[in-house]
Amino acid sequence: MASAAGGYLRLHLRDRRHVRFKGAIDIVTEADLAAEKLIVDKIRSLYPGHDILAEESPATSLGSPFRWIVDPLDGTTNYSHGYPVFCVSIALEIQGVCVLGVVYDPMREEMFTAVKGQGAFLNGEPITVSRTEEISRSLLATGFPYDIRSSSENNMNYFWVMAMNAQAIRRAGSAALDLAYVAAGRFDGFWELKLKPWDMAAGCLLVSEAGGRVTDLRGGDFVLDAPHVMASNGAIHARMLGLLAAAPRAVG
Repeated sequence: MASAAGGYLRLHLRDRRHVRFKGAIDIVTEADLAAEKLIVDKIRSLYPGHDILAEESPATSLGSPFRWIVDPLDGTTNYSHGYPVFCVSIALEIQGVCVLGVVYDPMREEMFTAVKGQGAFLNGEPITVSRTEEISRSLLATGFPYDIRSSSENNMNYFWVMAMNAQAIRRAGSAALDLAYVAAGRFDGFWELKLKPWDMAAGCLLVSEAGGRVTDLRGGDFVLDAPHVMASNGAIHARMLGLLAAAPRAVG
């Protein structure tokens, strides 16, 4: 499912795409809708009794213990500009526990996968988080919410304090890929505000199965419905939490 949807996205990256705005800067493209239909139709054909939570479609509530969580195109803004940093993210929950996660980057043909209790993999090879122990030597990743122009809770204060302490920060525009990169040891840590379950489900399982740590921004247990998330290699997690706690108060 992920590879088929990713192949569609890659094929149509340079097409002229209709873009619809869901908010001031929150958009959906024809590619989002087509890729999601491809995934959802496949799930329904294979598992007609399963529930589905997908970004662009109404959620189903059949009462099934199985729920698929789908982001057909994470990095829509990138995609709409022809910037080739985006992915497909698919996760499966059983009775509220995420047991399967897939993040597929079609431009690099990188398939990140994880099964609960069985580790994390990139194109079939095991991956682990980094061993970086100092925040000053850490490469971090983050993103900014769609209401950055209107809300004081916009991550700017957290970005400032992290930028003053980390080696560097990247803002690539795909939370699912950022989490996959933490799992693969490419990033040492990641945090973001106001995400949705489809942004995080697969990626957070990848990090956990790769030996990392995932919490909320205060160090509490991570739950999928929480809009804030922090993921790291574990070694720098406490320091990241401390920096966020000491960040200037958001003003807006």
